Amino acid sequence: MTKPRLGIALGSGSARGWAHIGVLRVLQEAGLEPDVVCGTSIGTFVGAAYASGNLDKLENWARSLGRRDVLGFFDVGLGGGLIKGEKLLDFAAATFLDNDFADLERAFACVATDLASGREIWLRQGSVAAAVRASIALPGLFSPQLLDERFLVDGGLVNPVPVSLCRVLDADVVIAVDLGMDILTTLQRRSGKPAPPGGGWRKAVGRWFGRGESKPSRPSLPDVVINSIAIMQGRISRSRLAGEPADVLITPRLGHLNLLDYHRADEAIDAGRTATKHMLPLLRSLLD
Repeated sequence: MTKPRLGIALGSGSARGWAHIGVLRVLQEAGLEPDVVCGTSIGTFVGAAYASGNLDKLENWARSLGRRDVLGFFDVGLGGGLIKGEKLLDFAAATFLDNDFADLERAFACVATDLASGREIWLRQGSVAAAVRASIALPGLFSPQLLDERFLVDGGLVNPVPVSLCRVLDADVVIAVDLGMDILTTLQRRSGKPAPPGGGWRKAVGRWFGRGESKPSRPSLPDVVINSIAIMQGRISRSRLAGEPADVLITPRLGHLNLLDYHRADEAIDAGRTATKHMLPLLRSLLD
């Protein structure tokens, strides 16, 4: 009998996506590295670095980020998004993602959304950096990416955890990493409170500059955009996973992290490691 082809679907979740690094590390240590890697949004970012053999570089960089480093990558613009993203993507392209799909060490694909039609777009060829830029273009925050004469935005709008794409790439056993499961639970616990879910943009910025906790206030525009998308993606992922179930579902506990807490990689990576270790017995049973 041939060995089952293992795939992993790395889901959307902005800064919480550093948990994917912890997931992949545990799989490496267990000798269960995926043959197929698919990603959406931040899952695309981490998945591309992994598929190109640059996970070590990405992890070291993510763990080194401070609050001011994160702000330095957020170049403000008004052309389709509050954050243009060129600084971050230019750095990432030169450091982790300077590849073509054909040159990657393992099968890789990612999801974006056609802004004009709403169609789910699967990216599997050409520049990896351009595909990542399209897949992480969170509407209202990052500017859309023009690719093949289409403006593309975050794939999490249509397929937050791309199990279906792993199946298309002939994965026999699929691991899904859903970063939104714990988020919905956290939002429900906080319902009725005046503070924005997840800590809010203003509170996060206050922490970055050492101003301490701010008083509850009306949510800002970034608060509304970020948390509304998090809720929407959480609901969509539950629906799609019900219709396209994975063989193993990993759900790191990340409700305490804000979507822009990129400087808290240590916590996210640890959450990914912990959640994956719990699922190793089931995964081994499916591969034996």
